[in-house]
Amino acid sequence: MKNAAQQSHPANEPEITPELVASHGLSPEEYQKILGILSRPPTITELGIFSVMWSEHCSYKSTRLHLKKLPTTAPWVICGPGENAGVIDIGDGQAAIFKMESHNHPSFIEPYQGAATGVGGILRDVFTMGARPVANLNALRFGSVDHPKTKHLLSGVVAGIGGYGNCVGVPTVGGECTFHPSYNGNILVNAMSVGIADSNKIFYSAATSIGSPVVYVGSKTGRDGIHGATMASAEFDESSEEKRPTVQVGDPFSEKLLIEACLELMASDSILSIQDMGAAGLTSSSLEMAGKGGTGIELELDNVPMREEGMTPYEIMLSESQERMLMVIRPEKEDHARAIFKKWGLDFAVIGRITNSGHVVLKMHGKTYADMPIGPLSDQAPMYDRPHKATPKRQELGKLLLSADINSALKILLACPDLCSKRWIYEQYDSQVMNDTVATRGSDAAIVRVHGTNKALALTADCTPRYCYADPKEGGKQAVAESWRNLTASGSTPLAITNCLNFGNPEKPEIMGQLVGCLEGVAEACIALDYPVVSGNVSLYNETSGTAIFPTPSIGGVGILKDVTKHTTIRFKQEGETILLIGETNGHLGSSLYLREILDREDGTPPPVDLKAERRNGDFVRGLIASGEITTCHDISDGGLAVAIAEMAIKSGIGAEITMSDPAILFGEDQGRYIVTTTKAEAMIAKATAAGVPIAAIGKTQGDTLSFNGNEALSVKELEKINEGTIPDYMRA
Repeated sequence: MKNAAQQSHPANEPEITPELVASHGLSPEEYQKILGILSRPPTITELGIFSVMWSEHCSYKSTRLHLKKLPTTAPWVICGPGENAGVIDIGDGQAAIFKMESHNHPSFIEPYQGAATGVGGILRDVFTMGARPVANLNALRFGSVDHPKTKHLLSGVVAGIGGYGNCVGVPTVGGECTFHPSYNGNILVNAMSVGIADSNKIFYSAATSIGSPVVYVGSKTGRDGIHGATMASAEFDESSEEKRPTVQVGDPFSEKLLIEACLELMASDSILSIQDMGAAGLTSSSLEMAGKGGTGIELELDNVPMREEGMTPYEIMLSESQERMLMVIRPEKEDHARAIFKKWGLDFAVIGRITNSGHVVLKMHGKTYADMPIGPLSDQAPMYDRPHKATPKRQELGKLLLSADINSALKILLACPDLCSKRWIYEQYDSQVMNDTVATRGSDAAIVRVHGTNKALALTADCTPRYCYADPKEGGKQAVAESWRNLTASGSTPLAITNCLNFGNPEKPEIMGQLVGCLEGVAEACIALDYPVVSGNVSLYNETSGTAIFPTPSIGGVGILKDVTKHTTIRFKQEGETILLIGETNGHLGSSLYLREILDREDGTPPPVDLKAERRNGDFVRGLIASGEITTCHDISDGGLAVAIAEMAIKSGIGAEITMSDPAILFGEDQGRYIVTTTKAEAMIAKATAAGVPIAAIGKTQGDTLSFNGNEALSVKELEKINEGTIPDYMRA
């Protein structure tokens, strides 16, 4: 007997040919699997649904096997990976909800809208779960500053992030931005959002209530973003700019209305389940809700609010128009919910119901365009154990001829695109809206007060791709450790991470080897530091014409400050304080910025990460901050000790005399280290020695110049000018 899709098959449906299958990103083997599931050829709408649900972007078919290695639980984890965002307990009946996602391909094709809708999408992931968003962060990677597209892409992406975040009224408080030729053909735009909710009022997506209405709310559906998920699962080539129609268009003002309407409805106990229409739009939201609930769903597509005429079921289901949500509500609350969305000027439409069929059934104009079992769409989605080749171990650096001109090297590093001030970027973001931002660029982590309390969240985004390229496992460990260290240096207790795994084509064994290695390193560090992964995103095929990006597993970290008054910043506070170096220093220059910027080399091994030492040193520093024994704290990372000291001086205008002059010691990037200042040096040194923590007094804060072992003093104002000028001069040129 024919099923509904065959009985009412529209006469004008295209023939499903091998070429049409291939154009949907499906392999011949995957198509055969579809035929086995349906026991017949799919309709074009069904083919489109399979193509997006089985895309790399939605199914994680190359990474699911390896993502299982990550630690995802802890006593403070309320909800780990699998929902729209991760949820952790922050005490007092409150939870932090957060996630990081990529919008890389859209941002390369159309930088403003690609970046803007990346922000909009990650905000929806957070407030879908019942949280009010309180902070945004981002991690940006651009190509060489000499590349002809970089300036255009940088300008558009920053404007898109600022334009969306500022209009929606959520502060953008932190992030990072680096440049390297590996990103010339494929930039990275990773957006992170964090929200606060009552821990007993978290909303989930599983739809279990048979017969309940399925409601579409938000903006109307158009043709923008169709096949966005499929496009994000393919490499770029010379014709990629023709893919602009697959980039969504955002409206932050509608998003703000949607946030307020959803949160108001959530307060009334009307919602049974809720899902953002993100990648793959109505397809992913409806199938995930029914799939997680073990139910079925039937949709009348004529009822979907549309802003364009003549839209087909295929277009409606695959559209990635922005600012839309799908929810299942209590039947008796339908009129109440409708009134709320009418008040906020948003569309509200009952477009279907939850069934017990286990199928998704799509009807329009009296005909059935799809009738498919939901379970196999996820349960039988391809999962590949792709061949992977470990990255060859690099040779240690031999004897280096280092310049004795420390001052010139420091100036070059402070002016280089990776280390220069990003003021030109962050001043385009409103970091103070909502009036709870305590610290942004003057701290190793952003600090955002939990509204109405004396506690705060510490937030950071970190990764060092050149380390990951040199040694994926060690680079993965370092990305997590640096995130943990930045939170610690702010005075907070690190709780959990989200990640955004950006890699090239996983079908190449050397690229898959990078991914596997990085994940092994991330897992090892998370376990050692009690720092679980609660959410994340995978972005693959980040390459153009066969040239891949550096492996970039971005790490978004969240910590808690029980007393916001005890946070620390990196600026020197007063003259006459002792500067202490905590952690072991060996002068490791392999894969360092000194090596790249001064010696024009990118070789050598990255600095090893001793996780036991990282934990010991960090716990010791956090204790010093909590007890008020130190006035300033800054972790040492890119550029090494000299750059960290210069940053502390620039932020404060106070100089220092440093009693170290070895270039390797000053610019090496050894891990697990902090610089702190205190007026109680002897007591602190004794305490560190007793705890087995390496510590050394390396100088004093004084005057308005910076000098190393009596070398010619550098004006702090001059260093600030050098550090601040790079990007404004570049954008003006």
